[in-house]
Amino acid sequence: MTQDANIGRRTLLAGTAAAALLPATGYAQAWPSRPVTLVVPFAPGGGTDTFARPFAAVLSQQLGQQVVVDNKPGAGGTVGAALVAKARPDGYTVLLGSVHHAVAVSAYKRLSYDIEKDLVPVTTIAAVPDVLVIYPGVPAKTLQEFIAYCKANPGKVNYGSAGLGTTRHLAGEIFNAKTGAGMTHVPYKGTGPATAALIAGEVAAVFEGLGSAATYIRSGKARALAVFSAERSPAFPDIPTAAEAGLPGFESLSWYGLWVPAGTDPAIVARMQAEVAKVFDSDELKKVWLGQGAAPGGAPTARFAAFVTEEIGKWGKVVRDNNITIE
Repeated sequence: MTQDANIGRRTLLAGTAAAALLPATGYAQAWPSRPVTLVVPFAPGGGTDTFARPFAAVLSQQLGQQVVVDNKPGAGGTVGAALVAKARPDGYTVLLGSVHHAVAVSAYKRLSYDIEKDLVPVTTIAAVPDVLVIYPGVPAKTLQEFIAYCKANPGKVNYGSAGLGTTRHLAGEIFNAKTGAGMTHVPYKGTGPATAALIAGEVAAVFEGLGSAATYIRSGKARALAVFSAERSPAFPDIPTAAEAGLPGFESLSWYGLWVPAGTDPAIVARMQAEVAKVFDSDELKKVWLGQGAAPGGAPTARFAAFVTEEIGKWGKVVRDNNITIE
């Protein structure tokens, strides 16, 4: 999809291990003195949830305060983002957003928040390549066989996504444009419902983050055809890259990160970033991320902020080039 996917991955990772524990004010040192709400703007069971829950569990232990995951799905993740944007800027309401929020800036005709003015980026959580998975009942074992199947059944092959304007939606449209597959888009309220539809055979295919698809691939409930990265994932070495499968120039990265409402004390933002970086020293979390083919988070705040700005520009071009507009 984007030739910058691996560059973006390196950008996210660079400096993660060197993230400094910055000095904090007394107010920041007192944070958190009560539970923190981690808003996940997608339905339970999706890609964001896959990382949110183990992350929240380890961070809760580290902070000595509960980090509560609160799913607020809707409109491609923008409902939950809007809720956090309007929340009190005290460090106790945090958005676990994703690449979808960079896409939404251009894809949605109207948003009730401005991600660059109403929200402050904190740090990364994970970065993972995307993968194309299909329903096992579809008579295709390879990417080229699937493309041929789509062409033999024009307009009859459906693909599910986490919602209109998400990268999963755009991946399908770009896939159609590159291959002539002619699949029909079926939007769902999050990755979890889309994946459930795939497993039930309601849709033939889903473009998904490798992390959230991992369990279904390993269990045989979904068949992986290609991973959209320059190299194969160490966690799934048998899945070919899109280029190896005959579709060069199609790369896509799913990334996840934290934002807080604008106006949050910079010292709290710094403390939060430092705590997140420390979380990834956990062997428990390292094992979970490795099992999902994901790179760990904790990147410095300035680096993440610059990366988000780059992603907004990059996806804006994709949206314009494909004439995608969502009311």
